[in-house]
Amino acid sequence: MTPATYGGGDAGLLGPGWSGSPAATATSDGAYLGALLDAEAALTRAQAALGLAPDAAATAVREAADPGRFDVGALAERARAGGNPVIPLVADLTKAVGAEYGPYVHRGATSQDIMDTATMLVAARTLDLVLADLDRTERALARLAAEHRDSPMPGRTLTQHAVPTTFGLKAAGWRSLVLDARDRTARVRASLPVQLAGAAGTLAAFGAYGATDPTALPEAYARELGLAAPLLPWHTLRTPVADLAGCLAFTAGALGKVAVDVLTLSRTEIGEVAEGSGGGSSAMPHKANPVRSTLVAAAARRAPQLAAVLYGSLVAEDERPAGAWHAEWEPLRDLLRTVGGAARDAAELAEGLRVHPEAMRRHLGLTGGLIVSERLSAELAPVLGRARAKELLTELARRTHSEHRTLRELLSEEPGLKDVDLDDLTDPARYTGSAGALTDRALERR
Repeated sequence: MTPATYGGGDAGLLGPGWSGSPAATATSDGAYLGALLDAEAALTRAQAALGLAPDAAATAVREAADPGRFDVGALAERARAGGNPVIPLVADLTKAVGAEYGPYVHRGATSQDIMDTATMLVAARTLDLVLADLDRTERALARLAAEHRDSPMPGRTLTQHAVPTTFGLKAAGWRSLVLDARDRTARVRASLPVQLAGAAGTLAAFGAYGATDPTALPEAYARELGLAAPLLPWHTLRTPVADLAGCLAFTAGALGKVAVDVLTLSRTEIGEVAEGSGGGSSAMPHKANPVRSTLVAAAARRAPQLAAVLYGSLVAEDERPAGAWHAEWEPLRDLLRTVGGAARDAAELAEGLRVHPEAMRRHLGLTGGLIVSERLSAELAPVLGRARAKELLTELARRTHSEHRTLRELLSEEPGLKDVDLDDLTDPARYTGSAGALTDRALERR
């Protein structure tokens, strides 16, 4: 089959991270068409509510604004003529409404009013899905943190064993990032505004059509759509888009942190965690790949570049820009899809994650006890003196490596340490600091 004979839309063949997700449906061409029609129908309703259009016109537009009556493919092709899909859609919707009430379709608005408002609707509907999945992820991580509050494991810095920590604290940290993402996303979701200002952002046309106070119209419009009413028209004041970019990029990064930790800890030679159901390999039957983590990590790598395009569109000239506004549409949809898919995968990852405390405990001994050298340095200084304690531990660390003996064994041979409880001092599980208390405190956050 040649590309020319394939008639399907974007099914996500190269986007397994978002393919089949609720976000994919919420950002599809059909969803965008529905949002554009919702924006148009709400505009007529808002004008009717203020006495600027007959109620029958609002009813006629609402009934005609059925996405099933419009050809997305044809609209896309015709959008090239004017540079956006609103122009051909308005023509088709006006025809569908009929001669009597057709003049009330899109009355006073400009294409960017409808496109921006529809984009905010798509974003709001997608963020609602993202928030639901972040809640799932948070609950699963809270459960893991509580269950493993005191499960000791190696803390790793710059890829090497540092000092002991607990898996509970690690999971609590993951949850904290997810809650940060949730809070930012919820704030942005609540602030998403309608756009309604006319050709150059002055609302002049609505006054020409009889509105005594055109500034009341955006508020009525916002009520119809469940979005916020902007203080000013934002045709070239792109704070809402920049805020979306920021919260989505942060969310991708927060989930990406969880994913890369799981990828590291699930390596064959580490095996401290594992995904609930790994993916297979086309060549190696034994593989159980951490696919959910892989897809979330991929999303976290894509999101900043997509957000960068949206930040670039802040530089928008005049009262309506040429190119800056148009440049937002595809990367914003990609970002919504990418993060929506990552949120779904992160929820599945957290809910199915298997933790192996026995492997963590075993790995605490890989350095022969050197993982508690920080504690020994502090505890032995009053016994031996600070300089001697440092000198001794430096020497014993070298011997631990060269003689393949544990630090506990070598310390037991030191005459000055006969009265020291070396079993306690060298047990990594007894040197997790305030990990438990920090975990408890983190879990108090709701």
